[in-house]
Amino acid sequence: MPQSSNEQVDRAYRRMAGFYDRQARLVDRIMFAGSREWATARAVGDVLEIGVGTGLNLPYYPRGIRVIGIDRSESMLAVARKRAADLDLGDRVQLQRGDAQHLDLPDVSIDGVISTCTMCSIPDPAAAAREAFRVLRPGGRMVLVEHGPSTTPWVVTGQRLFERFTFRFLADHLTRDPVIFLTEAGFRIDEIYRAKAGIVFHVRATKPVPA
Repeated sequence: MPQSSNEQVDRAYRRMAGFYDRQARLVDRIMFAGSREWATARAVGDVLEIGVGTGLNLPYYPRGIRVIGIDRSESMLAVARKRAADLDLGDRVQLQRGDAQHLDLPDVSIDGVISTCTMCSIPDPAAAAREAFRVLRPGGRMVLVEHGPSTTPWVVTGQRLFERFTFRFLADHLTRDPVIFLTEAGFRIDEIYRAKAGIVFHVRATKPVPA
């Protein structure tokens, strides 16, 4: 399966911005019920959310958490900014255009990174994982909710067939294993939970503290 490009991702999310919330809520009910709550409950301190999209996670962050949300798509960010205003989040949330593969943030400046269904569309997820590792303070967490290859052979065969269409129209890779990118970037994997025939991943990882 070829990798998506930045331009392909930009086109896909520009098309989807107007109906993304409806689509995402349907998928959440079927596959990811409770996943946004699970991820945001593990946020601490200053948090970077990569691929913040339309801001569907924003209602769930605990009080006291400060969020920088980045996304490549201005169309998606426009929806997220309205959601943040409606929630009266004020200066607790900063939403800005950015690229998870090349973060415009200093080294060791963030306490946590949140990613929900983002690594599947990033053209270079390994670069995004390395950037998350770079900006995290030692001991900082990366919390990830993602889909990936099923542990059931006939299901993963169907995923590979369907991936031809999701890749073309949604820039979405169905069979990427997100854990690989975290371990290669240097993260220590603390928790992995898989559901829905192994398709749904909940992962908590830590940037080790130097000895």
